[in-house]
Amino acid sequence: MAGDFDPWLSSAVAAEVAVASRANAEALAARQRNRLAKLLAEAVSGCGFYRDLYEGIDLARAPLPDLPVVNKRALMQRFDDWVSDDALRLPELRRFIADPSRIGQPYLGRYIVWESSGSSGEPGIFVQDAHALAVLDALEALRRPTPRPLARLLDPFYVSERIAFVGATDGHFASTVAVRRLQRLNPALAPRLHALSFLRPPGDLVGALDALSPTIVATYPSEALLLAEERLAGRLHLQLHELWTGGETLTPKVRRFVQQAFACPVVDSYGASEFLSIASECERGRLHVNSDWVILEPVDEHGRTVPAGQFGATTLLTNLANRVQPLIRYELGDRVAFGTHPCACGSQLPVIEVSGRSDDSIVLPRGHDRCVRVSPLAITTVLEDEAGLFDFQLRQVGPNELRLCTPLDSDAARARMHRARVALGDYLAAQGATAVHVHCHSGHPHSLGRSGKVQRVIGAVSDA
Repeated sequence: MAGDFDPWLSSAVAAEVAVASRANAEALAARQRNRLAKLLAEAVSGCGFYRDLYEGIDLARAPLPDLPVVNKRALMQRFDDWVSDDALRLPELRRFIADPSRIGQPYLGRYIVWESSGSSGEPGIFVQDAHALAVLDALEALRRPTPRPLARLLDPFYVSERIAFVGATDGHFASTVAVRRLQRLNPALAPRLHALSFLRPPGDLVGALDALSPTIVATYPSEALLLAEERLAGRLHLQLHELWTGGETLTPKVRRFVQQAFACPVVDSYGASEFLSIASECERGRLHVNSDWVILEPVDEHGRTVPAGQFGATTLLTNLANRVQPLIRYELGDRVAFGTHPCACGSQLPVIEVSGRSDDSIVLPRGHDRCVRVSPLAITTVLEDEAGLFDFQLRQVGPNELRLCTPLDSDAARARMHRARVALGDYLAAQGATAVHVHCHSGHPHSLGRSGKVQRVIGAVSDA
């Protein structure tokens, strides 16, 4: 038995998730209260960071909105005091995630580790124990929508499906780690589950997908848009049963375009590195928060809770499943609004709308009569991995002109910008865009995107 998977624990958690899926609002709230109380007690007893943060606060009486807000930068600066296991140390974890061969492998024989992108200017490292993983596995298995109920009734374990994940496959990112872990834990599934890098040139990626001929593709909305355009152009020949998206905002326009291109349902979900399964779609296409395991608080610019029906300036997340690395009132950055009416599907799990990551694709000339569309997540992956540049904004200012800016202004920042120009130029050339000029500027403040977060990639024309 792998240390990151306990079949008895997983079965017990799955049963809890199944029962709660049909629970009423009062029962869901009771589960949330009990888990929050346990999380707070364990955070104070096991983590120096929270012990200091909550000094003088009566946690038995203080409501959650009265507790201090935390952010990624503060937590990462005190990482060794943030985690509850003394065996977890940041330098060793950094060395672990620097090795691509260990993606999806257990750390210390019992933890799964992934890194977040630096969309807020600060990359994070997140550690999951067997309990947290059991929760995430159960939510993914039991609350993922089934757009083809008969197919799932006859094949609940996707034995007849071939699944391809298209994303950033060379780093310890949550989706890639999840795929590699599943391949390791379920060798029977491994031949039917593949991960393809979205950094490959379009022709190579299209050829690889056609060779695999998956029936389900899981990817980001911006990448799904690229694949849909390849399908309509006659270069991609997939016959998909379903297409799964997540990790970015899926706009109605992009959903319709992708559904029409592949003639299959598009299933969206909302998650983050901090909690992979925040919300799942129901058959009515509305996102339901897994409120028995995660708490979301939309707040205004002063940290005050906003009423249902209104988007906050940011959202605070409390992860009720992860006790080894507690996240309590953590500033997520996305803008979320709770629904004002119950969903017609009958679920009592709260409904939300999300205005999250909303970067644009970049469209560049490729030869005399063709263009290449580059997904924003591919661009950010190149800049982060190849140049170590996390705090940036890239804007398309002409057909083949890009302006790369960072608010940082130091010798180290300028060195990163030089590496970024080279890395980005090489990557775009590999995609077929060989005449692109990247202009770099240090010491330039960012402009905010539609989500209220820094929009890191801004195209000449938005697809939203």
